[in-house]
Amino acid sequence: MSTKDNLSTTSSFWHAELELVFQQGFSRTVMVRCRHLGPLRVQKPFYPEEGCCHVYLLHPPGGIVGGDQLSIDINVEAQANVLITTPGAGKYYRSTGAQAKQQQRFRVGKQALLEWLPQEQIIFDGAYASVSTRVDLAEEAHFIGWDISCLGRPASKDYFVQGRYQTRFELWRDKQVLYIERARFEGGSDLFNASWGLRGYTVVGTMVCISAGATEGDELIMQLREALYSRYVLLFSVSQLDDVLVCRYLGDSAAEAKSIFTQAWQIIRPAFVGRKVCRPRIWNT
Repeated sequence: MSTKDNLSTTSSFWHAELELVFQQGFSRTVMVRCRHLGPLRVQKPFYPEEGCCHVYLLHPPGGIVGGDQLSIDINVEAQANVLITTPGAGKYYRSTGAQAKQQQRFRVGKQALLEWLPQEQIIFDGAYASVSTRVDLAEEAHFIGWDISCLGRPASKDYFVQGRYQTRFELWRDKQVLYIERARFEGGSDLFNASWGLRGYTVVGTMVCISAGATEGDELIMQLREALYSRYVLLFSVSQLDDVLVCRYLGDSAAEAKSIFTQAWQIIRPAFVGRKVCRPRIWNT
């Protein structure tokens, strides 16, 4: 844990940037640019499956505090195939009032695939954090991504009763908006226990998928429901919004959320891009 892990101060803010560019080479996708500023890194590219590049995004301080600003810019060029994950949970720590900000911008070229599958992030009581993500897709581009957020740490009796966590996700294709979602969680608000809100649950997850003019639609939704609804009927939902497939989780377990989304991924990935899933090795540690 970082020396500034639990309480932000005015003299210890991190400003970090990471820019990655991927191109399709002769036989596999290669990372042709890696520029970083501050404590954002990637390990070397891995190739556990043919052609697809797996990358682990690292944040060495181990957590984010109020005042930190992180920027991630990823460009997956035409026909490249990239899977990005993280080695462990992200953490937004308690703040004295300053807001932590993380901005993510993903560009996916023609007939390219980006899979953004990070581990969960834990929002500590008293954290003030904002995360914004924009995905820009070219014609015939594919995207599969998820976000799993744990509000507080109920197992440690550390509930999210103070602070604010807000997110914004945008999905665009050829300068046309396809999907926008915003969420705002105020610590201790009625949202946490209301029937129209989180109903007492503390873990929320969203998985957004889009293929190049996919026509699987109803058939794919039926597959997902048949595979997952019988076991997770109260925790999992799937819907189709035009070309965008959205899966949701609401419960009390990040491990369960990741397990459900991984099972959904095992069905969605072959349908979208004709490729079986290959779990990142880091998930086994």
